[in-house]
Amino acid sequence: MDYDINSLNEEQIAPLKQIEGAVLVTAGAGSGKTRLLTHRVAYLIKECGVDPYNILAITFTNKAANEMRNRISSMVYGADRVWISTFHSMCARILRRDIDVLYPFTKDFSIYSESDSDKVIKEILTEQNIDDDKMKKALVRHLSNWKNGSQTLEDYVATHSDECDMDKIGELIRAYQNRLKKNNALDFDDLLCKTVELFKNFPDILNYYANRFKYILVDEFQDTNTVQYNLVKMLTSIHGNLFVVGDEDQCIYSWRGANFQNIFNLKKDFPDVKTFKLERNYRSTDEIIKVANNVIKNNSTRLNKNMWTDKKGGEKPTLYNAYDERDEAYYVAKTIINLKSQGYEYNDIAVLMRLNALSRSFEEAFLSYNIPHRIFGGFKFYERVEIKNVIGYLRLFTNPKDDISFSRIINFPKRKIGEGTLAKLQNLDQEKSLLENALSDKLLLDPTLYKKFASFIEEYKKARAVPMRPLSKFVESLLNAFHIREAYNIKEEEDFNRLMNIDQFISSVREFESLNPDASLGDFLESITLSSDTDDIGSGGAVTIATVHAVKGLEFKVVFVIGLEEGIFPISRALNNSYELEEERRLMYVALTRAEERLYLSHASKRYLYRESQYQTPSRFCRELGLLSLERTNTSQMQDRQYDRGFVNRYRTGEPNYSKEKTYDVDRFNKSQTFFDKSKILTKQEEKPKKDVSVYRVGQKVRHPKYEEGEIVYISDDGLVADIIFENFGKKSLMLELAPLEIIK
Repeated sequence: MDYDINSLNEEQIAPLKQIEGAVLVTAGAGSGKTRLLTHRVAYLIKECGVDPYNILAITFTNKAANEMRNRISSMVYGADRVWISTFHSMCARILRRDIDVLYPFTKDFSIYSESDSDKVIKEILTEQNIDDDKMKKALVRHLSNWKNGSQTLEDYVATHSDECDMDKIGELIRAYQNRLKKNNALDFDDLLCKTVELFKNFPDILNYYANRFKYILVDEFQDTNTVQYNLVKMLTSIHGNLFVVGDEDQCIYSWRGANFQNIFNLKKDFPDVKTFKLERNYRSTDEIIKVANNVIKNNSTRLNKNMWTDKKGGEKPTLYNAYDERDEAYYVAKTIINLKSQGYEYNDIAVLMRLNALSRSFEEAFLSYNIPHRIFGGFKFYERVEIKNVIGYLRLFTNPKDDISFSRIINFPKRKIGEGTLAKLQNLDQEKSLLENALSDKLLLDPTLYKKFASFIEEYKKARAVPMRPLSKFVESLLNAFHIREAYNIKEEEDFNRLMNIDQFISSVREFESLNPDASLGDFLESITLSSDTDDIGSGGAVTIATVHAVKGLEFKVVFVIGLEEGIFPISRALNNSYELEEERRLMYVALTRAEERLYLSHASKRYLYRESQYQTPSRFCRELGLLSLERTNTSQMQDRQYDRGFVNRYRTGEPNYSKEKTYDVDRFNKSQTFFDKSKILTKQEEKPKKDVSVYRVGQKVRHPKYEEGEIVYISDDGLVADIIFENFGKKSLMLELAPLEIIK
């Protein structure tokens, strides 16, 4: 893209040329805000003579940051010196430079993923003999709320003193923070909080960055939380040149601390802020814009703006009344086949839902019609067990204090080291980490204990002797030193797939290495920890199946919004809460405005929910859309769907569908123990189950004779199939009637 200010409309040019002071641009969906932001940076460099080194641009996703970086690079020379990143990446970079002033943290700190943090929480609860799911959920919620606010922990606990067990929760939060400190680790929220702490306690460090960044731009400003807003205020404390783009109608993350009121707060904290509106939509047709406006105008807490477009006409959005969830899924599948015949590609299409639990019927229908698809919201590639094991080993070579990583890998491959042995190792010196104790001379004084760790110590020293660059060779040497590949049996399908994933991991190291030749192992680990499973949505020649939250900021030629029923979209907890209902409406607005050319909406007359078939009421949004009278109703749809063994035969004659997130193949399909045996489900629906499956619930701990202990994370609407995450085997889909599961009391 060439730099051409004349390619902007008058609404965009006005804020572009407002150089000094604070600027607020309220930009509706598809209004060209990315074009405005990139041209703003190019204008500062090319027309105003600003050094790129003095510009900071903050986005919310890696994908958006990369897109902005590529666009600016094509416009002006020196764009590589502009600091463009997400909030979390920016803070990680600042902390890598200066965190060592916050004792006892060092610059080689680990960044814990959500699953790492969850493991720390489980350890702390176990140590305090707490086995209470409600307490765990309360702890996770309060931990996040506290970190995303601005209070001290003492003040936060006092503010919530009327809530049950608040003093205990405060104690657990302190224990969690102390454990991370001991492990020289930060979780995602800490990246932001520690940067604020750094700036508050060391003004000279804040002054360095506030003085450097003469011009700061923030995208998706409505999604900032209190901590992020405070960071922006701190960084603009010297020059005051702030340019933010936001849309309160697209604030859909209040559940994780986002506060669209920051748009209004900006006017208080920057009294001279200049406000501009972008109301022209370049993405969607006029017919799509009409229904989106119809919905969002029902919200009271918003700025007065009305989206419009020059793209007149187009296909009218349709609202389909399905008989049930299967009819809905097959309607979508058949429509996609028809669209494909009209020239649309699979990756032009997205199926969006409020709840990820609704994806199962679409997965089945797409398999039936051999429609390639990718489901987002499941395990990220880097969260798979075999990959986390390799990452755990790598972390120990950048942060020897990381006890979570040590505990993860010490028994992979098997070394027969139990919790009792680890406790003895820790007792050698409580102030040191497990790895530090394993490498210390104190271990030699206990020959029995030393024997347990001798092979690991030898392997670790062997790997440590290898230069860490080039990265790919170091990772290969690590795999060899610890005999990781030998731990898998290549003749076993699951082990073979895990080995293939490890090879894919090596490829990702090589790719990172080629793009970042001077980067360290720590840089690589940071990049994958901060990566998102949604960065690749809309690519790969497959239909996207995702929640609305996952596709924020993306666009598709064709969008299906499904499950438009009261209690689903809007979600049940919002039905009697005006604040949450407005957020649900904003979420609906975001879903509608992802569509460029065609928009299909659907609701079911009945749906299998909560272990029973329930009649459903159309969502209130259907009426607000102005489409309820246009819906197609056909209560005999089930007769047209041919739910028989022909379904399976049609599937088996097709080619398997492959995707990054999930792989579907005929062999896996035929294994009734580990996936859907569709013929068995269809022919035995009316039969009495072999065992009572109603005893199972999400969050329950179970034991399998082969896969050992696991936790149920999902149960299908019909109660027949469960997704279970096993500690050493990853996620498995098992039929509850047949799987030999034992509930752990």
